Amino acid sequence: MKIGLYFGTFNPIHVGHLAIANHMAENSDLDQVWMVVTPVSPFKKKSSLLANHHRLEMVYMATESYDKLQPCDIEFGLPEPNYTVYTLAQLEEKYPQHEFSLLMGEDNLKSFHKWKNYEAILEHYDLYVYPRISNGVVEHQFVNHPRVKRVSAPIMELSSTMIRKSVAEQKNIRPLLDTKVWQYIDEMNFYK
Repeated sequence: MKIGLYFGTFNPIHVGHLAIANHMAENSDLDQVWMVVTPVSPFKKKSSLLANHHRLEMVYMATESYDKLQPCDIEFGLPEPNYTVYTLAQLEEKYPQHEFSLLMGEDNLKSFHKWKNYEAILEHYDLYVYPRISNGVVEHQFVNHPRVKRVSAPIMELSSTMIRKSVAEQKNIRPLLDTKVWQYIDEMNFYK
């Protein structure tokens, strides 16, 4: 099976994440998209994150009605900080029957040259890139690279940061979250 890996802290997972993941699963040659919940991003502060199990639970809730979307907690057992190159090696070892690719927004492609061992990733894995509004330019080496596959997808200008801020300000953000995720956040008093 061809699996697209969509990495994120998903703090919380929102309809933008689901729209992109589902679009990629339905409009590319991928069989499934795995939502890889990252315990700690090397680029984010840990203090703002909910506990791993809460974020994973929300990803389970949000994806359970999508046949082609699956939660993945592979990084929970890996040393921190998590680097994609190590996660890919672990996935290859654990699931040799699958072919893995990375999903990323164009904003991440612009900084991809800063990733640990990005050359090795690009040598072995396809990158499925969806559009994002962001500053900066894509490095010349990635513009026409055969492993960089641009996928036309809806541009989702929605962020988990904005959702957390809105919850703290007691704004109604229910349309931006899966119903079960919204109820979980509300019941657990997260982000308030």
